Amino acid sequence: MAPRLSVVVPVYNVERYLAECLDSIAAQTFEDFECVVVDDGSTDDGPVIAKAYAAKDGRFRLVQQENKGLGAARNTGWRHLTPGTEYLAFVDSDDTLPPQAYELMIRTLDGTGSDFAAGNALRLRTTGLTPSHAHRRPFRETRLRTHVSELPALVTDRTAWNKVYRRSFFDAAGLLYPEGILYEDAPVSVPLHFLAERVDVLADPIYHWRVREDGALSITQKKTDPRGLIDRVRSMELVREWLQGRSEPEFAEYLRAYDLNCLVEEIPMFFWSVPDGDRPYWEVYQRHVSRLLHAIGTERLAGLNAQLRLKYRLTLADAMNRFVAVQRVHLLVRRSRQAAARRAAAVRRPAGARA
Repeated sequence: MAPRLSVVVPVYNVERYLAECLDSIAAQTFEDFECVVVDDGSTDDGPVIAKAYAAKDGRFRLVQQENKGLGAARNTGWRHLTPGTEYLAFVDSDDTLPPQAYELMIRTLDGTGSDFAAGNALRLRTTGLTPSHAHRRPFRETRLRTHVSELPALVTDRTAWNKVYRRSFFDAAGLLYPEGILYEDAPVSVPLHFLAERVDVLADPIYHWRVREDGALSITQKKTDPRGLIDRVRSMELVREWLQGRSEPEFAEYLRAYDLNCLVEEIPMFFWSVPDGDRPYWEVYQRHVSRLLHAIGTERLAGLNAQLRLKYRLTLADAMNRFVAVQRVHLLVRRSRQAAARRAAAVRRPAGARA
């Protein structure tokens, strides 16, 4: 009989973290799973570690391919799943899961019949676990059988690995991860939120998302890498293209909601990195963000707050020297407010309490 859950783990040059990742999967209290480890052309000893797991635990198996990138490795893992498994999950090979993660998610899905469950995440550092700011809003509270139209913050739930999908739903959607770009999660995760009938949202942390602290930053941690900016814009464009391609009337409103989120949350993430970049980085920002703004429609800018309107108009006008000057002022203001908040918190802290 097929196991109930399939877990896909793409691997590329993460020998330092891989054993910890696979240990956390092997230790799951939900034991009826298979784990397909996809070696994406690693040049380190990661495949050796994966082979050792496959030799000692029949639930693990290794698939190997030439290096094609994370999206391609996830797709390869999906193609190698055992036919008939009921649920599907993805795990990045430098991360870990708490022991009861899959038991909680599958028990929830068994009870609700929802298309997938998505859970909260914690950031994993050498000093311990801290809340993930990226997951704070959508996972503030548990909500079963909901939908992104009822809980708009779910549009920010872009990650692939904090979910368990009902495999029949995932397969029928026909969405595979884009290959050859970074930020490949959103063009699958966001459309599936819109496509689902019902989704279970769990406030419980079910994933430990690692922050690389050893000098070997993940590519998405390199804030002024032009490729990261280019691919993140492309990721947003892929979501928009998918939404535009749907004929159902409600998807026009879904597109408007997604565009608004791009304008007020996702694109502004670039603002903080631009002053730290060099002039070629400024040029990449200006060209690609302007293209996206024109696609969304510059008339949408009128409904934004004054600060966003100013930065977008400077971007569209290619007035990058002024943009950087404005952003540096706003950065100083933000740091001043943060320092004031820390001082106020220290004053309110009871005597003898630790920070």
